Amino acid sequence: MSAPRYPMLSGDPPELLVHDELMSCPYLPGQNARLPLRLPLARLSRTQLDERLGMGERRQGRLVYRPQCPECSACEAIRIPVHEYRLTKTERRVERVGRRLIRTEVGAVTADERRAELYNRHKIGRGLSNDGDPLGASGYSAVLADTCCESFELRYHVQDTLIGVAIVDRAESALSAVYCYYDPDYSRLSPGVYSILYQLELCRRWGLPYLYLGLSIDACKAMAYKRRYLPHERLIGGEWVQIQR
Repeated sequence: MSAPRYPMLSGDPPELLVHDELMSCPYLPGQNARLPLRLPLARLSRTQLDERLGMGERRQGRLVYRPQCPECSACEAIRIPVHEYRLTKTERRVERVGRRLIRTEVGAVTADERRAELYNRHKIGRGLSNDGDPLGASGYSAVLADTCCESFELRYHVQDTLIGVAIVDRAESALSAVYCYYDPDYSRLSPGVYSILYQLELCRRWGLPYLYLGLSIDACKAMAYKRRYLPHERLIGGEWVQIQR
């Protein structure tokens, strides 16, 4: 009898292993990566998401994953201890300008052509495109709007123009920054930095001790910027280690 196409994994909730093969690393040229993708068979509660974030897991659409690369440990989960974090002079300026010029809304995650267009403009403008076809609304929905947990979006407007969106997951003791994109024409406002500062403020307002920023990779410029937020904690050798300013 042949093995099932998608093996069932025990857990709470159980999961299907939908992909587990070596692939070219999306972050480091010349490296092989192993990112087993798992599909939870029920929506994750806030507590269940907390447990996964604490183990260094990330979410992409309805799938969850944790790097298990055979010859590399460059990916390190990173989180900010909210109540210990103090804004730098530059961050205070970004926050001050953002509060004056950017109107922020909190709402349900939405997929439409405007968001897909902004997402594509951001990837191209920031040099993050991998030369694949741009996403339409349906592709955007599968990659960013679909979710297996409690998620919301932050909508950033300048006057009546939507200039950026951040997708955020809510856990019992944390927020998790899933993805942020914005119109490169508004880079002067540092929307990416402002988004992290806004999420930190939400954590303070809601009494959440951590903001997870995903994976940090020293040798990848697109991922290493997260280490500028100090103090932070990184998952190294299975233990959360605090890195001070």
